[in-house]
Amino acid sequence: MTIDPEETTVQIGYKLAAEGFGPAELIRQAVRAEAAGFDFVEISDHFHPWLDNQGHSPFAWTVLGAIAAKTERIGLATGVTCPTVRYHPAIVAQAAATLALVSEGRFTLGIGSGERLNEHVVGTGFPDAVRVRHRMLREALEIIRLLWRGGYQSYQGEYLQLSDARIFDLPDELPVVAVAAGGPAAARLAAELGDGLFATEPKPDIVEHYQSSGGRGPRYAEVPVAWAPDEEAAVAAALETSRWAVTGWKVMSELPNPANFAAASATVRPDDIRGAFTCGSVPDDYVRAVQEYRDAGFDRLVLQNAGPDPDGFIDFYRDELRARLGSAAAAAG
Repeated sequence: MTIDPEETTVQIGYKLAAEGFGPAELIRQAVRAEAAGFDFVEISDHFHPWLDNQGHSPFAWTVLGAIAAKTERIGLATGVTCPTVRYHPAIVAQAAATLALVSEGRFTLGIGSGERLNEHVVGTGFPDAVRVRHRMLREALEIIRLLWRGGYQSYQGEYLQLSDARIFDLPDELPVVAVAAGGPAAARLAAELGDGLFATEPKPDIVEHYQSSGGRGPRYAEVPVAWAPDEEAAVAAALETSRWAVTGWKVMSELPNPANFAAASATVRPDDIRGAFTCGSVPDDYVRAVQEYRDAGFDRLVLQNAGPDPDGFIDFYRDELRARLGSAAAAAG
């Protein structure tokens, strides 16, 4: 099975699992991903891992800066940054502008309303109401846009403020801002104040809400996979480190610590993993998984590998998947 080359070309990304690897290893994987023909890498921006046995959570922005220095072509993205609690949006605006400069325009700022797991750590509280989180995200987007106009700027919102601030180093071409959405309200916000959409499920209605509200930008989505030479090894690895992913967003956004996720995911079984991840090493299975997201309207697809061997997966992509997925890099040669 191969995706029809007559269809619109997509970009295929590699997810840098910052919860599972240290900074030097993430940089090494990104360099290998570029050589293997991935179009971009996306990194999670966490303070904590989901589970203690994942064992890592380096500062994403330092890792991205090093990747920018060690690569030439591959795009970079956060997937995603919360600009409301742990970071003030002024800091995110400055960090994104700097990364756009040092990467020579290769950076996309993925942002969302965040998870309690990462945001509660600064001790100022994380809102219980989703509607409040969305209002805070709107204010954060307005502040980022304001600062990217240049000059000294101030802002007085209900939740966030800015006082006489200016970003001195701005790129000529500002980063694309892809806003995470799991439903209609966030999809409309992505169309209004973002340049693109970010999602984690192949839901056509999210794309429809985004586009019907005027959104015309790139549409990012994460495709969960677990590569290993045999399916059972892939399932076992995903169950050990990534079973949190099947708990659902209402759980994922609310629990405060890895121990809570360990307890919440204690009843996850191998069949649950098989239902959520494409497991094993059969290329057709991966092509079908990607096609589901393409059919839903997404055109920036991030392969999020929960398998035990990142190098094996990167080689698998290079040798078995790249040409068949119709990626932009493959189309370019």
